[in-house]
Amino acid sequence: MRVIKAFGFSLDGLRAAFGDEAAFREVVLMALVGVPLALWLSLSPLATVLIVFTHVLTLVVELLNTGIEAAIDRIGPEIHAESKKAKDCGSAAQLVMLVWLVALWGMALAGRI
Repeated sequence: MRVIKAFGFSLDGLRAAFGDEAAFREVVLMALVGVPLALWLSLSPLATVLIVFTHVLTLVVELLNTGIEAAIDRIGPEIHAESKKAKDCGSAAQLVMLVWLVALWGMALAGRI
């Protein structure tokens, strides 16, 4: 029954991220708008798959970023160069995903993919 426990822990993580993190809620909202829109528009199959996949990946990156921030915050409130680096890298990963998502939408709407 390890799988059931793991599933419960995963749901706890989703609830925590959704309840505590405005950034996660924003990315969820983007996906709730973007995924149906990608399916509804007459985009190429490749563009549709890339957009849906990127929305999902953006959610995953935000969950990982939230986990990094929580772990660093748990260590202590003092400012430390390595803690800042970890948080900044998590934030940068999400920025890369969001820039890619915007670029992908732009290319898809322009008929480039």
